Amino acid sequence: MQADVQEVHTIRNVGDYEAFVIGSAVYMFHWLKEARQFVSRNRALLASHPVWLFSSGPVGKETKNAKGMDLRDVSGPKEIDELREAVKPRDHRVFFGVLDGSKLTGTLALGYKMARMSKSAREEMPEGDFRDWNEIEAWANSIAATLGSPGGASVS
Repeated sequence: MQADVQEVHTIRNVGDYEAFVIGSAVYMFHWLKEARQFVSRNRALLASHPVWLFSSGPVGKETKNAKGMDLRDVSGPKEIDELREAVKPRDHRVFFGVLDGSKLTGTLALGYKMARMSKSAREEMPEGDFRDWNEIEAWANSIAATLGSPGGASVS
């Protein structure tokens, strides 16, 4: 199955696609502005197509917080209900992400540097790559299987 991987600002004609997998890093419990704006601008078209959403958020080796709750369940974006209402995704998944402060710019970099002054913030936001590629691949394969099944959409 052919798929295009693009940053939202590079997509010229959203109508060229039959299905969408849209994701964003989660920063301070919010999707990044560009991803939120893309969904908002294209909500009518997206709502009429198969859509899956994902968030890349928690970092670290611990999968549960101090209360024993799965970090994937409590680390999604605050606007997930709004996103679900807008585009009716078939699924939203939260994956563990990557944190590399040296790649942040602008206000994200400033906020990150200020937060890193706190020992508790450094412990809660360790730098590194915490993605589980097997989990991500299984989810992507389930989307491909859905799209390739009778009644699913095909991606061109």
